Amino acid sequence: MKNLTLLLLVLLTGSSCNSTKKMAKAGPGIESLQAMMVGTFNSAEQAARDSAFFDITLHMYPIWTDKGHWLYVEQAVSAMQERPYRQRVYQLEQTAPGSFKSIVYTLPEPEAFIGAWKDPSRFDALAPDALELRAGCAVVLERQPDGSFTGSTQGNGCESTLRGASYATSRVSIRDGMIVSWDQGFNSAGEQVWGAVKGGYEFKKQ
Repeated sequence: MKNLTLLLLVLLTGSSCNSTKKMAKAGPGIESLQAMMVGTFNSAEQAARDSAFFDITLHMYPIWTDKGHWLYVEQAVSAMQERPYRQRVYQLEQTAPGSFKSIVYTLPEPEAFIGAWKDPSRFDALAPDALELRAGCAVVLERQPDGSFTGSTQGNGCESTLRGASYATSRVSIRDGMIVSWDQGFNSAGEQVWGAVKGGYEFKKQ
């Protein structure tokens, strides 16, 4: 009888621990992160006060909502939104309580998805495994005491060949109504060859 009672206690304790881990993994933090990232943003105000920055528009909208937390991302000079210079898919994951990762993918035929942020159903015919992972380009984010999220890529593993670069880095800050993103490219000598020099782009939610 004592052995049976002990076994039940062990099983219940183990079940409780597993439930706690699952709740931490799928806690409300990732919903807050996605909500802050979703929408249309631009850097018009920053560009107006500082000529070092361009007026850029950024669209981020959910896709595949039944498969997790996926966002389609489209970025373009505001005056030429029909010609985006960057199209990506981000997969958001919670890796621990307060810790998150934004995994970056490219599309197989990006031109076929221009403007798809207006109609996410255009992604229904595309499976996530058709995407190409940008290895080393994930942004690791930590939730801050004020509810915002900050983070960056890790190391020099995000390859880039743009303008003679060898690798790229990203530093990101996300809060209600604002995303600050600082993307930079560096050559093999560690010299910056593209990206903003003074600081990150300030994208205000529209």
